[in-house]
Amino acid sequence: MKSLINNMTNKTMKLNSLLLKQNIIKKNIVNLKSFKGYNSFSSSTISDKVVVTAALNGVLTDPAKFDIPVTPEEMAIAASEAYDAGASVVHIHFRDQRPGKGHLPSWEPADAKAISDAIREARPDILVNFTTGTIGTGTSPLAGGKLGPTDGPISCLEAGMPEIAALNSGSLNYLKATRKGTWAWEPLMFENPVEKIEIMLNAMCKLNIKPECECFDTGIVRSIKMFESVGLMEQPINLSLVMGVASGMPCKPEWIELLKEEMNEATQWQVIAIGREDATWPTLRRAAELGGHVRTGLEDTFYLPNGERANSSGQLIENLVKIVREVGREPATPEETRIILGTK
Repeated sequence: MKSLINNMTNKTMKLNSLLLKQNIIKKNIVNLKSFKGYNSFSSSTISDKVVVTAALNGVLTDPAKFDIPVTPEEMAIAASEAYDAGASVVHIHFRDQRPGKGHLPSWEPADAKAISDAIREARPDILVNFTTGTIGTGTSPLAGGKLGPTDGPISCLEAGMPEIAALNSGSLNYLKATRKGTWAWEPLMFENPVEKIEIMLNAMCKLNIKPECECFDTGIVRSIKMFESVGLMEQPINLSLVMGVASGMPCKPEWIELLKEEMNEATQWQVIAIGREDATWPTLRRAAELGGHVRTGLEDTFYLPNGERANSSGQLIENLVKIVREVGREPATPEETRIILGTK
């Protein structure tokens, strides 16, 4: 009888202890929710963090001329170097895995899965951001391969299931002129009409993938608020200012404040700075100073702040993180990035 009473007493004490812990947890949750900005990034710990993204390889840079990663193994090494230097996100393009074809895009789902799997195996908590950009119509490598401009990218999203995917949010004449007064390539139309944007948004929504709205020109930046007002998008929206494409927005620090005025205040934004060191690094610094997120990598520039050629995206990220800290901020961890960008 005495043993039974002791057992009942012990159980009662454990139950009371458990209830006390639950009450404390509930009070803490209530107190957390009472803070302004709960679930809206106003926590002083998170809101000052910078999401640093590494763009590992781009769409057409020739690996025979430049040391960019192509194979799953090479991509995993490049992602690991960027992660170890402070990046929480890697933005990736898929290249044709056939020998001698690595300069061409691939929209083969098997390639997307193999590359993303290799990256996640190397650095399990890193966020992976897939390209979805296609140029032209038909079934060429630039246009999305055998499945075409939307089904090609969507098939890769389904195979690799990234947490984030680039959403090209408007059309652009994709041009560049040489010093000799000729076109660097035949003029291209980077076609992203609203119908295409809707298809990609619906696919991302279905797969629970967060869009990263890439904006190459000012009119595209202004369109994002329209997409929100008609119900195509909702906050938190992640917007990228792609600065430095020859026929798009220039890579100039002084433009950022003006472009911010065209965004909803709730929008999370980053700068993608393309070009030489005299333009890219001051622009990235200004973005960090103004509260934005930042991206660099061999897709965006080959040059370190001192003008020397970078040998890896990891080296570029190392320099970018240094700038982030110089302006008084810290790079976000992968877990903090998920909260900031709303992927969880």
